Amino acid sequence: MQTVRIAPQGDRITDSEIVAKIRSGDSQAYAELVKSHYPRVRSLCLCLLSNSSESEDAAQEIFLKAYRFLPQFKSDSSFSTWIYRIASNHCLDVLRRQARHKTESLDAPTGEENESGQARPRSDVSEPDSSAVFENKDLVRRVLERLSPEHRVVLVLKETQGLSYLEMSKALDCTIDAVKGRLKRARAELGEIARHFEEPSGV
Repeated sequence: MQTVRIAPQGDRITDSEIVAKIRSGDSQAYAELVKSHYPRVRSLCLCLLSNSSESEDAAQEIFLKAYRFLPQFKSDSSFSTWIYRIASNHCLDVLRRQARHKTESLDAPTGEENESGQARPRSDVSEPDSSAVFENKDLVRRVLERLSPEHRVVLVLKETQGLSYLEMSKALDCTIDAVKGRLKRARAELGEIARHFEEPSGV
């Protein structure tokens, strides 16, 4: 069996060079990409799925999927952004399946709902500071579980993964303006849900 060569820290080869090696027939080189990007992909999955076992399975499936679709990877973009796109789409599919199979409906954070049945953000409040919510890990977990899958993904990419608007636009395959719009709506939903948890019981 061919031994995977991990380059010394001072002589680390780039992702593009590793991809070139794989395309030239060195399939074992893929282990180098996995080693480099697995921690962040696993972290993204854990933030989105909130379950360690499911996150581990999802991360492994994501890298298997990335390997299958590697011939479609365009080297003019970064591998990290490309793997984020695959990871985001995969986790979205998982979250949507979970939502379809959910038998118990949760109470809406406010008494007002829109046509889709989701809580409509109140118009009398300003956009919340989502960074404050993300400082409380327990609150983050509970709030994220109540967010719609699309809003959960965009918030996690921004607040926990630290992606720029440009990186998010590539990962989500949309324009920067679309990213900003989704993020604004996601923060509004996040604020409503966070207020619901913080309200005293009986109020």
